[in-house]
Amino acid sequence: MKLLRLLAYVFVSFGCALIARADDGPALPPATPVPDRATLEKQFEQTMSGATLSGFFTVAGRQDGQPLKEEKYTIAKVTKLKDGFWLFQSRIQYGTHDATMALPLEVRWAGDTPVITLTDYTVPGFGKFTCRIAVYKNQYAGTWSGGDHGGQMFGRVLHDAATTGALDSQQK
Repeated sequence: MKLLRLLAYVFVSFGCALIARADDGPALPPATPVPDRATLEKQFEQTMSGATLSGFFTVAGRQDGQPLKEEKYTIAKVTKLKDGFWLFQSRIQYGTHDATMALPLEVRWAGDTPVITLTDYTVPGFGKFTCRIAVYKNQYAGTWSGGDHGGQMFGRVLHDAATTGALDSQQK
C-alpha cells in the first residue's frame, strides 16, 4: 500500500510539474543588452550628423491611389543640449517647402531606439506639428500631424558628404 501511495505521489507530482511547465509558454530568447545612455547618445549623434533622411510621407485619407509624397531632411549636425533636447542644424524639403534652420528637438529613448518627439511644435515657415519618429539601423519611421491632417513618414538615413558640405556652407 505504501508503495502504491508513493507511486501515485510521484506520478501526480510529475504530472503537475509538466502542466506547470506547459503554462510557462515557449522559452523566450535572452534580452539583448542595451548599451548605456552615453554610448547610445554618441551613436545617435554620429548617425544623424552629416545625414540625409530621404523618404516619403502620407496624408491620411488623401492618398486615393496617388503616389507617395517625397520628403528630405538634410542634417549637417546634431548636438546634445540638456534635458533630452538636441539641436538639429537642418534643411527641410517637402512639397514646395525648402528651408534651412536650427531646431531644438526632444529625443526620447525606447530601449536602444531614439525617438524624435515634437508635440504642438511650431516650425518657422511650416506651421505647428506633432510627430514621433523612430530612428533605427539607418531607417526612420513615424507618425505626424499638423492642423487638421496627418499621416505616416518613413525612409532611409543616408550619408553623403557633398550634400552635408553644401548645407554647412549655407549656415555660415
